[in-house]
Amino acid sequence: MNRFITLQTPHGSLHGQLDLPDNPRGLVVVARAHHTVEDAAISSSFAEFGCATLSMELLTAHEVQFADATQNVPRLTQRLIDILDLARNDGDMEKLPLAIYTSGDVAPAAIRAAAQRDTLVRAVACHGGLIDRAGVQALELLVAPLLMLFDANDLAGQTACQRATRHLICTHTTQVLDIGDDPAAPAANWFLSIFSG
Repeated sequence: MNRFITLQTPHGSLHGQLDLPDNPRGLVVVARAHHTVEDAAISSSFAEFGCATLSMELLTAHEVQFADATQNVPRLTQRLIDILDLARNDGDMEKLPLAIYTSGDVAPAAIRAAAQRDTLVRAVACHGGLIDRAGVQALELLVAPLLMLFDANDLAGQTACQRATRHLICTHTTQVLDIGDDPAAPAANWFLSIFSG
């Protein structure tokens, strides 16, 4: 089953899609700043592992026009929290174990949102991004297991990760991807190991 999802904010609408296979093993909230061509492939990868996906934009159509909109970590965090709450109050999603998958500039917001919804979020996977921008408090409060995936040439992300890990008390692991590797596959395996644990 596929459903289009709209979330109203004071600044405009956020749009996304729920892809719900038969008997899903869990729900992955795919949090992104805006729609990208990779979205369908990411959802398809998670579906192959039996996961439902809720792919949601965190920026309105107007905000996407501004290059620095993805740097507003508090705003992105609040919107992701609203999306998590929406999932928990939706009949199709409410009973599924939930994880967050994100990439790039949304990674710090995912850490913060998971720290604030610690009884809801079972795991987090970030593909790239400067996770230390989540802040020391969020890093120390995070209890959900964290998987950090980096492309081999993402030296900035790997350095930021090294700065962040000294503040993490949760289970966390890092994996460097070869060029062309599908980041959703190791994330799906990570999530399933936690959902079934």
